[in-house]
Amino acid sequence: MTKLSPLKPREVISKLKKLGFIVDHVSGSHYIMFNAKTKTRIPIPYHAKDLKTGTLRSIIKQTELSVEEFSKIK
Repeated sequence: MTKLSPLKPREVISKLKKLGFIVDHVSGSHYIMFNAKTKTRIPIPYHAKDLKTGTLRSIIKQTELSVEEFSKIK
């Protein structure tokens, strides 16, 4: 199992965009990402701090990718 390190919200949004997600809208301090192909919506907390590993694992789980696959996205 790959060790998951915290990432900045903008890095996660960038990776999701490469997977086909777009910014649907911004609600407060959260970006709502949407993928039209899979009809999936994922809220991304957008704060100055890194996303904690538990939050990041939840986001990755919603993309239906493994941690290893998500980590390989540049």
